[in-house]
Amino acid sequence: MKTLFRNLTLALAFTARLSAAEPTASELAEKLAALQQDGNSYVRLRLDVQRPGEAKVALQIQIKQRRTANATEVVYQVLWPKERKGEAVLLRRAGNQPLTGAIFTPPNTSRALDAAQGKEALFGSDLSYGDVLENFYTWEKQAIVGTETVDRVPCQILESKPGKGQQSSYASVRSWVDTRRFVPLRVEKYSASGQVVRRIDTMSVATDDRKRHIPATLSIRAQKDSVTELDGSRLRHDVIYEDREFTAGGLGEMKVPRTAAE
Repeated sequence: MKTLFRNLTLALAFTARLSAAEPTASELAEKLAALQQDGNSYVRLRLDVQRPGEAKVALQIQIKQRRTANATEVVYQVLWPKERKGEAVLLRRAGNQPLTGAIFTPPNTSRALDAAQGKEALFGSDLSYGDVLENFYTWEKQAIVGTETVDRVPCQILESKPGKGQQSSYASVRSWVDTRRFVPLRVEKYSASGQVVRRIDTMSVATDDRKRHIPATLSIRAQKDSVTELDGSRLRHDVIYEDREFTAGGLGEMKVPRTAAE
């Protein structure tokens, strides 16, 4: 009896330690949110869009970002191919305010972009303007709803739902998170009816200039038989921007930022 009691006590203690090792929903969401709110950064990537019966669209893009807990500003600019070079999109959001921005088409055409266009496609891809800005890990409602293995990696499934005053075109988002590296290996975004509107799979993971694990290649599906791939791990932080670069008037300027050390 003593042996049985001791074994039971050890088993309970071991289970408690395992449970304690996993972050809570709020801890996990807070960590993932902070990884996105990482100040000034610069990325170069390749964006490929493939739809049935159509030629693949391939773009080289540079992304300028200023992301904090209070506001997000992002500029996407096409570097290649030559015939589309200079196309640009500015997106911004302060707190829970609606999305605003601008779209620029060379040589000098610019038009405003607002929240009503948030569901529209970024450069014809399966990624919307709203997806670029939205940090659903800051939403009020966060819960662990299960566990599942993705590509042989054990993941916690984090469900995020917007609270009162938090605007989104999605009713909920589920993330399959590798809690060892704090990387979402799969993200599914749902409508109010429970249908998957958009699915994002991490195909490869790399480390950035801060030695953090980040998704390097993403596969995005928002329509049947349509797929968009983003490939790019060249991420630099602590770069220096001028305010003008995040205005409609500055979208035609194809600057590459410098770092404070340069």
